[in-house]
Amino acid sequence: MRSYSLIAPAKINLYLEIIGDRPDGFHELAMILQSIELADQISVRSLSTDNIRVHSNHPQVPTDKSNLAYCAAELMVKEFPDTFAKYGGVEITIDKHIPVAAGLAGGSTNAAAVLVGIDLLWNLGLTQTELEELGAILGSDVPFCIAGGTAIATGRGEQLSPLPNLDNIYIVLAKYRSLEVSTAWAYKTYRQQFGNTYIQDTASLVARANAVHSGPIVKAIANKDAADIAQKLHNDLERVVLPEYPQVLQLRELFASQAGVLGTMMSGSGPTVFALVESQQQAEAVKQQIRAAILDEDLELFVTRTATHGIKIASSV
Repeated sequence: MRSYSLIAPAKINLYLEIIGDRPDGFHELAMILQSIELADQISVRSLSTDNIRVHSNHPQVPTDKSNLAYCAAELMVKEFPDTFAKYGGVEITIDKHIPVAAGLAGGSTNAAAVLVGIDLLWNLGLTQTELEELGAILGSDVPFCIAGGTAIATGRGEQLSPLPNLDNIYIVLAKYRSLEVSTAWAYKTYRQQFGNTYIQDTASLVARANAVHSGPIVKAIANKDAADIAQKLHNDLERVVLPEYPQVLQLRELFASQAGVLGTMMSGSGPTVFALVESQQQAEAVKQQIRAAILDEDLELFVTRTATHGIKIASSV
């Protein structure tokens, strides 16, 4: 049986602005998304049966239809029934390294890897654009997870415009293992508290989204200036999550007080907080300082760096 092993990177938000409401019930967003080297490894293998099977080494990862990776396989079966009939089912194995429910697109990047893996298994020959269109059916982050690198994301997050790649910017991530923040709650609460500030007319929504393309943080990215990027980090959802989750606020404040930290912010709807730092050595030092300041074993800390790719083939058999 043929199989592919794929690297599925996590992502962080360098910028997240909520512009207004969309007719489909989602928010109109302007974001800058960045792949990081912290990644899961996904194996996709042909089966001689018509089943979809999901396995994982992590006890919190579901192996049924509630897993987005399972949904990705179901979508490919639905979209390409004749090919499915020819090749049969798939077995998906998720080797989990990205923390669960962390705001780092762990589920989305697993789904993206399954789409890419099945495309290869079934010799479909889909383009990246076609894969991204399928990914958008599954979730707003999936298209970016396929493409990876650095990108502006608008619409509900599925409309991507690539930016110059950022490489070798080191990052420290912190996340309480048992702490989860509902993305739906965060956006709903933001709407309740700040909906009166939303842009209402369509032309202005489009103009504001387009303005991000020439914004200060994009110029800093074009210049590959890590210190300048760090000073321009922005996340609207911090306005509702930080007051409600003191542990997340504590992490952010602690990162901000560390020497060598260029800037810090919550990623997405949280609860992960990240810091951009000057070097790998400084990143390790910051990690140790945070560990010494918070002795709670529930706190997970990771050192990683920016990645220039999305889903990548590790091996094939």
